[in-house]
Amino acid sequence: MPSSTYTVTGMTCGHCVSSVKTEIGKIDGVTGVDVDLASGAVTVDSAAPIADSAIAAAVDEAGYEVAV
Repeated sequence: MPSSTYTVTGMTCGHCVSSVKTEIGKIDGVTGVDVDLASGAVTVDSAAPIADSAIAAAVDEAGYEVAV
């Protein structure tokens, strides 16, 4: 099962974490999302590889940014 880790900037609280998890969780094929608020690390588990652009779009929809 593929797993990818991204760094998301701008999250400051539990609500931020929840928003990011919800938006990424809507992507077809995503089986799990783990967010570490302190480091900004977001680990995405999926049934098949997910395009980085899809993750970035979901994070953007939640109001945050994936650090490049």
